[in-house]
Amino acid sequence: MNPLNVHITDRDFLQKLIPQKSPFVMVDKLLYFSGNKIISGFTVPSTNIFASGDRFTEPGLIENMAQTVALHTGYSFYLDRQPAPVGYIGAIKRAEVLSLPQIGSELRTTVEILHDIMGVTLVKAKVALDGTLLATSEMKTILAK
Repeated sequence: MNPLNVHITDRDFLQKLIPQKSPFVMVDKLLYFSGNKIISGFTVPSTNIFASGDRFTEPGLIENMAQTVALHTGYSFYLDRQPAPVGYIGAIKRAEVLSLPQIGSELRTTVEILHDIMGVTLVKAKVALDGTLLATSEMKTILAK
């Protein structure tokens, strides 16, 4: 699959690509897509359920990484003219949060697909703000049957 430099910000369209629904949506832009990589964007609103004071908290950063994986899967299915599947986090390891972003920050989350076999996807993910690394993890996601 050829890489696509995309810039999709239509929230209604993006919500069709992931199983999560408002108020639990942690991605609002699709910026880059290839068979083994995706970059999403997310501007953290003050009303986000993972907002605390003026910061976006650790669970929000982890969920943002997981939803970026879901966005990759959903967009892949969309390109194949199939409905987006439901999946869940099977495991998280080596998660590290270096800094919590302020509300209103625009995050860039990059996910690299390491393995994708029979509905099980192993990824490396990182969240950055203006080029500064905020969080990293390795995750395994599993498609529901």
